[in-house]
Amino acid sequence: MLLLLLPLFSGCFGKNNAADNAPEAEPEPSVAVVQDQDAIEPVAHDAASDALRREAARIAAGLDDRQLAAQVIISGIDGKGHLTNDMRMLLTECPAGGIMLFRYNLDADNDAIRGLIAEAAAVASAAIPPFVAVDHEGGSVNRFRRGVANLPPAGSYFEMTHNGDMDSVIAQIHRDSFNAGRTINDLGINLNLAPVAEFLNENNRDFLDDRSYGPDKAFTAKAATAFIGGMEQAGILCAVKHFPGSAGADPHLFTSVLKDDRAALAELASPFAALIRGNHARAIMVSHSAVPAWDSENIASLSPAIMGGWLRDELGFTGIIICDDFSMASARGPAAAKGISLKPETAAALSLAAGADMVLVWPPDLRRTHRAIMAALASGELSRERLREAAERIIFEKIRMNLMGSGE
Repeated sequence: MLLLLLPLFSGCFGKNNAADNAPEAEPEPSVAVVQDQDAIEPVAHDAASDALRREAARIAAGLDDRQLAAQVIISGIDGKGHLTNDMRMLLTECPAGGIMLFRYNLDADNDAIRGLIAEAAAVASAAIPPFVAVDHEGGSVNRFRRGVANLPPAGSYFEMTHNGDMDSVIAQIHRDSFNAGRTINDLGINLNLAPVAEFLNENNRDFLDDRSYGPDKAFTAKAATAFIGGMEQAGILCAVKHFPGSAGADPHLFTSVLKDDRAALAELASPFAALIRGNHARAIMVSHSAVPAWDSENIASLSPAIMGGWLRDELGFTGIIICDDFSMASARGPAAAKGISLKPETAAALSLAAGADMVLVWPPDLRRTHRAIMAALASGELSRERLREAAERIIFEKIRMNLMGSGE
């Protein structure tokens, strides 16, 4: 069974026991010290970005249903150095909008990694180049061999603030992120499912530990901003995670339930709100947490109220919403208690209908998920307008990040 042989797959992607890493000695990028997040005003759409959005809309309008259904999927791939024959056939049939790399893909030398990425991207580029994603937070969440794109754990930076001024720590985060980002971009990666923007508290400590920037909400927002800035300067789009937060133990195994009222939840999500206000968050990963104060029936990744009402309408997020892997135990959420269990591909289609723009899948689920999206389109459960809207956001970021030959 493939799932028994591969590491756990999700955007929160647990630790893989990589050694503690120190940042590489690289030339330093220019660093602007991040100011108080509350003082940052939203960045208005300018003429250049509006033109890119119009171009993204034009491209999305020209895609057929099969291409649209593929564009909203980020799929893991099978192979090291080269795609397996079955994986090549899968990507040819379903040219996913993104491909995801794991330790089993990356446990190779850099040339082999470049070869695998180039091959997978070429096969999946039937219409539009794919995102090439990895989960590279730093510390123990590192999919590469020792010495490749090293980053210290996020929590170590908060410890540094006890011995120095905060501005210098923020500048260090930016430098470390840029250096790691430049290395992984050179390999062909352009999307990082990081950083974690959840501040540490008694409810998430067991799960996040040093993956969080610590218990200070303001520092967490500033640190995440610096991490994103370094990655973007190196050509890497970041997906901030895990909105609106996590609770309890590992969500790969247990359902996370956020029991707070809406006022407390707003405080919990305040670093995400700061990143959105400053226009730093261009992609956000939504968790499978149950959030009864916002939706008593659906987990966050299946909730129009949370993704649409809270994240879009209340917080003003206009970027890509990515949903975590629906094969995780936590994806069942409250439904599991009622004896209801959705297949991952069914949940993925429902998530898109509820407001997600991209969904993560394992290779064995790629074909089934693509077909489930097509079936939802045919039945009317998922509108073509909703799918095209998602594709427009994806394509806009691909253009902006220069993946399609032009950018800001």
